[in-house]
Amino acid sequence: MSNAAKFGKVAVLFGGKSAERAVSLDSGQAVLEALLRSGVQAEAFDPQERSVTELVGYDRAFIVLHGRGGEDGQIQGVLEWLNLPYTGTGVQGSAIGMDKVKTKQIWQGSDLPTAPYRIITKDSDLDAVIADLGLPVIIKPVHEGSSVGMSKVEKAEDFAAAIEKATQHDAIVMAEKWITGREFTISFLNGQPLPVIRLQPPADVAFYDYEAKYQRNDVEYGIPCGLSEDEEKSLQALCLRAFQAVGAEGWGRIDAMQDEQGNFWLLEVNTVPGMTSHSLVPKAAQAVGYSFDQLCVAILEQTLTQSA
Repeated sequence: MSNAAKFGKVAVLFGGKSAERAVSLDSGQAVLEALLRSGVQAEAFDPQERSVTELVGYDRAFIVLHGRGGEDGQIQGVLEWLNLPYTGTGVQGSAIGMDKVKTKQIWQGSDLPTAPYRIITKDSDLDAVIADLGLPVIIKPVHEGSSVGMSKVEKAEDFAAAIEKATQHDAIVMAEKWITGREFTISFLNGQPLPVIRLQPPADVAFYDYEAKYQRNDVEYGIPCGLSEDEEKSLQALCLRAFQAVGAEGWGRIDAMQDEQGNFWLLEVNTVPGMTSHSLVPKAAQAVGYSFDQLCVAILEQTLTQSA
């Protein structure tokens, strides 16, 4: 790419210290290699191995840090302080997007459909939670991604173990009503929705969990997604509103369900989605003609319009 010099020296931020470090290492290596193939002067930068003060030697940053520290506004705040342009969502949108409860509260306040939930503590009245949400429910740590610490609960007696698993990852845990139906994911590039993908994990998987996301090769990705053209446009428009409502920018992903009555429900937003061989944003971008290398350059180009 002849005009790659316009980017200057780029720090590809990946690794970090969150529960998603392993995925971030895979994603970041893929992005780094794509940028290097495209002629960009890109270098790996792992904040767990190096002080963030060393970022002053770079012109911009490509953030591929998943989870806490990288996706929650922390590294974005550091980069703002250093006047370094960076990819993706800003400080506030990142902090909101990483918090599943805050995200839901904003969506509810914006009249956007999201699955009912309750915050759970060790002192919660689980009978009241079941009465509110019904069974099954899904138990989630509020501040984790990649389905880390999540469990489907079908019987009241399984609640305690699911809560214990989630609290190993986060002090705040939520129970969310289980939506039976079809799961979709909607990726964004330059703030616009890409083609919808339908996710079909194999029958032995309760939901699109960590293993299905990163380790199995038998998950089906439907592009086209099986919705009618009107339904797909409706879902894209809904997710664009949801993406903008939390302050997400540039690129990212929203996961959603369609229940058996045909209603759409927003699940969560990902402001630094995976960029591995199994990942969804590259699959959606490929459907509209972007190679992986072109996608990475397009994401990096968003930093050129930021004021440094």
